[in-house]
Amino acid sequence: MDVTSLLIGAVAAGVPASFIVASMLTKRSTSTAQVERKRILDEASQESERLRQEARTEAKSWMQDQREDLQKEVRETRKDLKDEERRISKREDELERRMDLLKGKERKVEKGEAHLVQRETRVSRMEEDTQRLQEDAKETLQNIAGMSREQAEQTLLTRLEQDLEHESDALVARMVDRTNEKVEERARDILATTIQRLASSYCQEATSTSIELPNDEMKGRVIGREGRNIRAFEKTTGVDVIVDDTPGVINLACFDPIRREMAARALTQLIADGRIHPSRIEEVVAETKREMNELIQKTGRQVGLDLDIPRLHPKLITLLGRLRFRSSYGQNVLDHSVECANLAGMIAGEMGLNVQLAKRCALFHDIGKAVDHQFEGGHPEIGASLLRRYDEAPEVCNAAASHHNDVPQETIYAVITQAADSISGSRPGARGESLERYIQRLEKLESLVTSFAGVKNAQAIQAGREVRVFVNAQRVTDKRAIRLCHDIAKQIESELTYPGEIKVTLIRETRVTEYAR
Repeated sequence: MDVTSLLIGAVAAGVPASFIVASMLTKRSTSTAQVERKRILDEASQESERLRQEARTEAKSWMQDQREDLQKEVRETRKDLKDEERRISKREDELERRMDLLKGKERKVEKGEAHLVQRETRVSRMEEDTQRLQEDAKETLQNIAGMSREQAEQTLLTRLEQDLEHESDALVARMVDRTNEKVEERARDILATTIQRLASSYCQEATSTSIELPNDEMKGRVIGREGRNIRAFEKTTGVDVIVDDTPGVINLACFDPIRREMAARALTQLIADGRIHPSRIEEVVAETKREMNELIQKTGRQVGLDLDIPRLHPKLITLLGRLRFRSSYGQNVLDHSVECANLAGMIAGEMGLNVQLAKRCALFHDIGKAVDHQFEGGHPEIGASLLRRYDEAPEVCNAAASHHNDVPQETIYAVITQAADSISGSRPGARGESLERYIQRLEKLESLVTSFAGVKNAQAIQAGREVRVFVNAQRVTDKRAIRLCHDIAKQIESELTYPGEIKVTLIRETRVTEYAR
């Protein structure tokens, strides 16, 4: 039934049209609202389902992320726990090691306490023996008739002195053995390592200077008319020119090695040039003197650079350069000083000391030899005075002054310097010595040893590096032999001058001879 039919029926029935229309519109609106409501509910349901699915998906994703984060945190926690376990294990090992060390120290302390107890026991026993000996001596003296008090005291003192001497000899022997065990091995390692690290060759230097001439005619040209050339040369250089009958040779003599070297160079240049007259001599000598001064300065600076020794005084640089032309026992003093510096640096490095200071001490230990012909006194004293004048450290000054035991050694660097000097001077081929001086040195060594009481004979062997001492077995006991050998070595150190060291071997033996007839 359509709307028109309803309106017609409603009018026929007398119902107002507006009421009918309103009713119809109300029903239609209600139906439409229901449809819309259903549609909205369906959409809401779908949206709710979609949101539920999205929420479920997001929840699953969040839970997955949380699970991964938790697993990662668990792994990190486990790793931290493992690291902590390793640290704890390492600490436990360290504690166990320390416990072992403590136990070892406790054992050493216990041994030391036991040793002290034993020593206390021995001391107590010795005191008891001494007391008993005194009592016995008193009783013996009381039983001796007619002995005065002074005689009794003298007898007692003699016996006590003999007993104390015996005990002191035994104590010295024990101390020497104990010291040698600890010191010799360490010193041998340091010196052996140092010597092995240094390898250098030696060349003996002659102290006399000879100039070879191309022919005998040149000798006359050097002398000049009425000797004017040779007089001009000697006056300009300060060197004596010795012209003898030796063919083709002119000798130069001077106490100053610098002047002698300068004169040799100038004369060699004059001979090579051929023009020899007073004005030319003065010109060549002046030029040679400038060259020598430049060479001396260059040599001194190069030594400081090679040894890495900074802040050298200009005067000390000059003195180092002058040592290049100085020799001692045929050994070049500058080469010897540089070698001593390297040796001292190696020894100081092995001992954990200041290497640069040790090098400085050894380099300047013979600096006095550069001017020892100009001043009175030995080169150690002259060198120490120069070093103090140029503001060197007290260790350097003492090392220069004490390397020949002229003054006491105040620092370990002085001892290292003396050791390096001995090593450099005593190596094979380092120094030369005349036969006469060699024999005199051996005779002096033997006479000094035989001056001790109880020594029958002494023989210097190995070129004076060792002396064998034969003693009277009736006058020198085994205990006394140790002290006597030590006294002989100390006397040799204080009275003799020698390169390196001298080994003292004391021999005590008892010989019994009988003949069967």
